[in-house]
Amino acid sequence: MQIRLIKLFTLSLSALALSACVVITPDIKVQHEFDTDFSAKSGSTPKNIIMIVADGMGPAYTTAYRYYADDPSTAEIDTTIFDQWHVGNSSTYPASVSGVVTDSAASATALASGIKSYNGAIGMDVNKQPVTSVLHRAKAKGMKTGLAVTSQIVHATPAAYVAHNESRQNYNQIADSYFDDRINGEHKVDVMLGGGTNYFIRDDRDVRQLFVEQGYQYIDNYGQLSSLSNNTGALGLFAPVGLPWALDDSDPSRLRTMAKTATRLLENNQGYFLLLEASQVDWAGHGRDINSAMAEMQDLHAMLEWLAEYQAQHPDTLVVLTADHSTGGLTLAANGEYRWEPESLHGITSSVTAMIKHLVNSEKEPAARLAYIEQQLGFALTEDEQKSVLAMDMSTKSRSLESVIKQIIDRKTNTGWTTWGHTAVDVQVFAVGPGAERFAGHQDNTDIAKRLFELLD
Repeated sequence: MQIRLIKLFTLSLSALALSACVVITPDIKVQHEFDTDFSAKSGSTPKNIIMIVADGMGPAYTTAYRYYADDPSTAEIDTTIFDQWHVGNSSTYPASVSGVVTDSAASATALASGIKSYNGAIGMDVNKQPVTSVLHRAKAKGMKTGLAVTSQIVHATPAAYVAHNESRQNYNQIADSYFDDRINGEHKVDVMLGGGTNYFIRDDRDVRQLFVEQGYQYIDNYGQLSSLSNNTGALGLFAPVGLPWALDDSDPSRLRTMAKTATRLLENNQGYFLLLEASQVDWAGHGRDINSAMAEMQDLHAMLEWLAEYQAQHPDTLVVLTADHSTGGLTLAANGEYRWEPESLHGITSSVTAMIKHLVNSEKEPAARLAYIEQQLGFALTEDEQKSVLAMDMSTKSRSLESVIKQIIDRKTNTGWTTWGHTAVDVQVFAVGPGAERFAGHQDNTDIAKRLFELLD
C-alpha cells in the first residue's frame, strides 16, 4: 500500500502575540502561565494525538539507523521514516538548578507539561509543586488516554505524564499514584502496557489487583493482547522491571505490537492521547552498546512504519516524535578513521547481556568461551581480541565482562562513545498529521507541550 507522505514546510513568523494559559487539573490546585499563541496555525485540529518519546535518541542514532537499515544492493542510501517526518529540532536543558544536561525525568516533565524542572522531578516544578500534563488535559476533556513503553510503566518518562513525585526513584509511590489519583473521578490512564510487575504486585500492596477490582483487564504476556476489549481499561505488565532487550525478547517488535493494541483499545468518538516510548535506546546508550541500540531503533522504526499506515487511514491523528536527550555521545567513526560499518551487526542475534549470562552459567572453559563468542558475533576475532576473551575473569561483574565484547563490536564497526551518561546536544523533532507544522523549526522541549495544549484546547 502506498503511503502518502505529507510534506511539511516551515512557516515564517510574521508576529508573535503573547497570551497566558492557566494549567489546572480538576484534582490538583496548581497554576502555571506560559505563552501559547503560535502564529503557525493550522486549519485542522487532530482528534487523536500520539506522542512518542525515543529515550536517549540523539541525532547520531537516527543517522546510524539509516546506514544500518540501508539496502546494500542499491547505490543510494535509503531514507527512513525519521528522514521523511523530520520537521525541526529541540533544546533539552532542564531548570537552571540542574545545569544544561537533563535527565529523563526533567525532560519528560518539560515535554509533558511545558514546565522546566530539576533533574529527577516527576510532574513537579522546581518548587516541588505538581504540574498538569497534556495527558491530564486530554483526560479532563473526556478523551481516552494510554501509554505503551518498553521500560517499566513507572519509569521516568511515562511517570512524568501521569504522576507527581519529587523523585523518579520512588517507583512504588508512583505505582500507587497511578491507581489513587483521579481526574473527574476517573483513573488518569485507560490503557497501560509495558514492564513493572515488581512495583504493582508487592507484599505491602497489590496495585494490579486494585485495578482489576475497578474493572481493568489484566494480562501478563504478549499473547493475551488480542484478547483485550475496548469496553474497559487495560493493564498489561510483561516483565518484572523493563522488557527484555529487543534482541532477546520473544517479540522483537514489541513496541509496534503494543502500539497496535493501544490504538485499537483507545479509539472512540471523543479521541485519545497515547504516549509511546522507545525506552531502551537510552539504556543501550548508557551501556555503550551499539548492537542493542540498533535493535531498539529497529523496533521503533517498525512501529513508525506501521504508524505511517495507521495515520494515512486515520488522517485526524497527529503523531509527534522526539527524544528527551541524547545518551552516550554516540560517534559514527572513531579514532580518526573515516569508516563506520554497521553491516556486521545484522549477524548478531542476541544481546551482549545474554551472551555474558550464558558464559557465566555454562561456558567457563576458555576454548569453549572463545568458540561461543565467535559463533554469537558471526565473525572471526583478531588475535588481540581472542586474547581479551580468553583473559576474561568470569568472577568479575557482568558489566566488566560485557565491555570486553562491546569493545570488539565497536572496533569491528568503528563506533565511538564519549560518555556513559547524557549529553546536552539538541534533539530532532518529527511530526505528521493535522497540526504537524506547528512543530517545525527550532524549539525548546517545553514548546512541544505548549503546542499540544493549544491543540487540545
